[in-house]
Amino acid sequence: MRLVRHKKPMNNAQILRDGIAELGLEIAEPVQVKLLSYVELLHKWNKVFNLTAVRDKQEMVSYHLLDSLAVLPHLWAGRWLDVGCGGGMPGVILAITRPDWHFTLLDSNTKKTGFVQQAVIELGLRNVSVHSGRVEEWDPAVLFDGIISRAFAELGDFVRVSRHLIAIDGHWVAMKGLVEAELNQIPAGCEIEKVISLKVPGIDAARSLVIAKVSGGQSA
Repeated sequence: MRLVRHKKPMNNAQILRDGIAELGLEIAEPVQVKLLSYVELLHKWNKVFNLTAVRDKQEMVSYHLLDSLAVLPHLWAGRWLDVGCGGGMPGVILAITRPDWHFTLLDSNTKKTGFVQQAVIELGLRNVSVHSGRVEEWDPAVLFDGIISRAFAELGDFVRVSRHLIAIDGHWVAMKGLVEAELNQIPAGCEIEKVISLKVPGIDAARSLVIAKVSGGQSA
């Protein structure tokens, strides 16, 4: 009788570590630990507040952590706004990995922003502020160098409702799947700068990053 040896299932730390390597990123071990602590919080609170349709912690590592980390090489230092942040994706994840950048997380769902605020406190994130409200009604004192969204709205609507928040020479970054049908929805006075195809470890689905700007490089 031949002995069949089964591979030992990978734990979340290994999935994250391998995924980071596949993405070509360098993220220190303590930062990876903090990312996994965020997953633990998300999994715990999700049982009550329905923050994400992803229920399994290992899937959260791929569909939330690695999906958000995949955009890092295409971002830049500055003030960032995460519109429709939901349970903190990608804003909290980006803030953990880029402590020198500032992130504002915005959502109209107070249960979700309540969780995000608690996560910010428990994770000790000093570079994050949280705001509850509708993006089109918000009038902050300072504009943003980058505005990012993940499953907030179609591309044209995302740019349209947040246009008053973009700084001079700022850019929108939309995390998308298949995006071709949305590219012609960009409002007048704005333009697509680039569309980047992403390969996210553990996700067998199309991922795209759309970067847009105000035409001429000046905000309205």
